[in-house]
Amino acid sequence: MADSRSGQDEPAAPEAAPAVHDHGGGVRAVEVPIPDNPLGHTLVYVVDTDRGPVLVDTGWDDPGSWDVLTAGLAACGTAAGEVYGVVVTHHHPDHHGLSGRVREASGAWIALHAADAAIVRRTRETRPERWFTYMTAKLEAAGAPEEHVAPLRGGPRRRTSLPGLSPALPDREIVHGELLDLPGRRLRGVWTPGHTPGHVCLHLEEDHPAELPGRGRLFSGDHLLPGITPHVGLYEDPDDATATDPLGDYLDSLERIGRLAPAEVLPAHQHAFTDAPGRVRDLLAHHEERLTALHALLREPLTLWQVAVRMEWNRPWEQIPYGSRNIAVSEAEAHLRRLVKLGVVEPVAGSEPVAYVAVR
Repeated sequence: MADSRSGQDEPAAPEAAPAVHDHGGGVRAVEVPIPDNPLGHTLVYVVDTDRGPVLVDTGWDDPGSWDVLTAGLAACGTAAGEVYGVVVTHHHPDHHGLSGRVREASGAWIALHAADAAIVRRTRETRPERWFTYMTAKLEAAGAPEEHVAPLRGGPRRRTSLPGLSPALPDREIVHGELLDLPGRRLRGVWTPGHTPGHVCLHLEEDHPAELPGRGRLFSGDHLLPGITPHVGLYEDPDDATATDPLGDYLDSLERIGRLAPAEVLPAHQHAFTDAPGRVRDLLAHHEERLTALHALLREPLTLWQVAVRMEWNRPWEQIPYGSRNIAVSEAEAHLRRLVKLGVVEPVAGSEPVAYVAVR
């Protein structure tokens, strides 16, 4: 930009240094921004190994996010071209998005749990029209009003603006209970389905550098966050009608992490924290309260859409954006499925769209 007073170019404003946190013991975190998202950033962890740095997650696939990641790696004394491997906690684009670009820069391997690797393959292979047809049918079956369903009938024109169209295919599998290939470190995969079917936490089985009591450190992805309740919705698959129970999976996974009792949790968002068992208890209680409240709502028959509208969210339903309403419907169905599996709610025979009611 020219300075009209002097006729000379103004000096460029210095770029802000990337936010990097040193957690000790050869573990650092880089705050990689998520564009236009209230979460703000993903914490990408840089773990030193005898073969070079390994990243836990990579951040959103965006040019600005890539610039921050590379600057953060430089601040850690390394570079994208030196990365030995990428361990992805789950397939969502704010975690897996830049994995392919890191691999292009370094030849690093990418590891993901098989269940999420299957979603990556399906995302790459499924035509956008198939997804729109599937989502339209789902919302119609839920009893959504026509004004909400109508935009989906536009199909692929809306799809082009969404992230994660061609996520990188992993070349290694994270297997529950097995150590990953981090020379000189002990990092074990812990399968924690719920947020996604293949979500994993990663247990660093080493003494805490500050000698905090507990069992090592845990990279928790989105499974366990200090002040946010992770979204638990359906495992959407247009070609699979299996009635999954993601909330049940999530609750079981929480208890698994509570028993692990790590000294410190290093999550993908917000900040590091201790007392994982206490946080697990809080989340178990939160979902129990939501299930109890939903059960009370279903004293009268309600469609899935009516359930979502009446459930308590972080803002009134009228203020929830269009896309977030679809996420809310998915989360409402996950809670509804849990109650059906527990035998306390049933579909009303002959109802169209299907309504559900409490039976005990």
